[in-house]
Amino acid sequence: METHPTNRLAAATSPYLLQHAHNPVDWWPWCPEALALARHEQKPILLSIGYSACHWCHVMAHESFEDPGTAALMNELFVNIKVDREERPDLDRIYQTAHQLLARRPGGWPLTLFLMPDDHAPFFAGTYFPPAPRHGLPAFRDLLKGVHQAYREQPDAIRRQNAALREALVELEPQGDGRALLAAAPLQEAELQLAGSFDADHGGFGGAPKFPHPTNLALLLDRWQRSGGESLRHMLLFTLERMAQGGMNDQLGGGFCRYAVDAEWMIPHFEKMLYDNGALLALYADAWQAAGRRPLFAHVCRRTAEWVMGEMQAPTGGYFSSLDADSEGEEGRFYVWDRAAVRELLTADEYLVFAPRYGLDRPANFEGHWHLHTRADTAALQAVSGLDASGVRRLLASARNKLLAARAQRVRPGRDDKVLTAWNALMITGMARAGRLLGEPDWIDSAIRAVDFLRATHWRDGRLLATSRGGIAHLPAYLDDHACLLEALLELLQARWRTADLDWAVALADALLAHFEDPGPGGFFFTADDHEQLLHRPKPWADDATPAGNGVAALALQRLGHLLGETRYLDAAARTLQAAWPAVERMPYAHPTLLLALADYLEPPETLVIRADEPQLAQWRAAADRHWRLHRSCYAIPAAATDLPGLLAQRRANAGAVAYLCRGTACAAPILDLPELERQLATHP
Repeated sequence: METHPTNRLAAATSPYLLQHAHNPVDWWPWCPEALALARHEQKPILLSIGYSACHWCHVMAHESFEDPGTAALMNELFVNIKVDREERPDLDRIYQTAHQLLARRPGGWPLTLFLMPDDHAPFFAGTYFPPAPRHGLPAFRDLLKGVHQAYREQPDAIRRQNAALREALVELEPQGDGRALLAAAPLQEAELQLAGSFDADHGGFGGAPKFPHPTNLALLLDRWQRSGGESLRHMLLFTLERMAQGGMNDQLGGGFCRYAVDAEWMIPHFEKMLYDNGALLALYADAWQAAGRRPLFAHVCRRTAEWVMGEMQAPTGGYFSSLDADSEGEEGRFYVWDRAAVRELLTADEYLVFAPRYGLDRPANFEGHWHLHTRADTAALQAVSGLDASGVRRLLASARNKLLAARAQRVRPGRDDKVLTAWNALMITGMARAGRLLGEPDWIDSAIRAVDFLRATHWRDGRLLATSRGGIAHLPAYLDDHACLLEALLELLQARWRTADLDWAVALADALLAHFEDPGPGGFFFTADDHEQLLHRPKPWADDATPAGNGVAALALQRLGHLLGETRYLDAAARTLQAAWPAVERMPYAHPTLLLALADYLEPPETLVIRADEPQLAQWRAAADRHWRLHRSCYAIPAAATDLPGLLAQRRANAGAVAYLCRGTACAAPILDLPELERQLATHP
């Protein structure tokens, strides 16, 4: 590859933008100077959005952005702006929606758009374009010339199209007027819709490619725990089992890849994202508890948590964003195996059980190589080897250690080492919940280190920042950052009480109400009221790869409102559900996080507050753990904690221990002895 002088991206904090710093393209980051240049020169903007772990982003960069001829054409005709979708989800959200409206099909990455220089409305949109015509796609250079010609020759048609686009962006987010009667019908309809798309053979929903959809699975868990429905239980547990056994789950090193390219969860798209693993870690921990402590689910939690702490947590505490799919220019190269190499690394006894376990006794499943996918259970391996279960497990563990050591010598996939607030919050929730439920204090310590890093680096003058790299934080935080971090702090408070975390949770909740809430119909905008003015200010309801910020905000504000007895938070959550109601009624299955909030609104969960000194605090907390319920939050607060806000100021332990058990806003009398606490926890529905 020819080396070029650095362009303006050399000063970026995003690893994705830095990957393009030596392109011959005269790239700008999204900034006022670039937008002003486009207006001054009346050049259209070529906006390219991607992220560092994106395979096809790398392909288009190598084919086009590193090519001097293509770059010269881009520089002549356009003002070229490169955006990391993970740092600027506001821009990505707007322009992905615009792409779908213009192209009449879903978008993706790399996202390629051409914007008007004055109002930044897109007049042409696509994704990947090759250097020569293929697969029905035009050559990128031909596209550049054609788009520029249309810009020069059809200005009136483009303006009419842009006006219609703006109207369509608004119409895509219907809002209620606060008069709808919130009811359970969408919850029931979502159950039917999920059952209708359930893959009875392999688990999950729909066919290939197959994504984990953790919020859909969380909704199944919620409905099963509330209703006891056997079909809900089966869909959830069968899917979790198949994902755990599949190749999407790194069978050696832990951690889930983003999705499987096949229906059987066998071959993944090999990139690993922090947000998937945070959500799945919390889900597997809940399912472990709800399903009678299945060893497989605990095993998944341990492998995932070990991977997070070993590969994805910085020494300063924050969690990194992702690992690439590629290494040495090939997708999956780091993860796949040659059968002969495995046989050489292992003893005969180890290979005897390892090969059938992970499919090495079958034909290659990935481009002439083997990607590990669980094929045989322990009982089958006992029959093959003549060993008991413990002997099989011992051989599998020693084989795994040898292969991990060999894999560690390979060139690792690239790691995006920026720290994103919302994605960190999802992992903090996962580590805190799994650590609490499985009794792993090291995982809770990991979550605390991440929270402390965010507070020290991403919290500045009472406002939250979205991203950092190397300790340098910038960009105003979004709805998802505030909502997910609020939820994470409430989860961490259940794992280990720190009053400073509660204080921060209150500050975040107040920031949501002050800067993001729509004062009219309710709900929360994706950007703050003092954010840069963009083409559109979305108010997203539906979940995508991550839970919708409005759904998380409604869930967390209800939980905080019940903990503190603060009606401002409860009312804001109710207004959000009212505003989202038309969208939820129309497509229930697309809004699982809002449905979880709706379920809590209709049937409020329990809140248990324990006040005591050690060792009683630990004893009473252990009793609460023995009587775990999904819909019960438990906060064990030292008696010495002072200056607590709201209702907690009245929850005091004057002598000995005391517990307060509430459902929604209705509270039982204080519980003053441990046997009575055990009795009430055992009998509450």
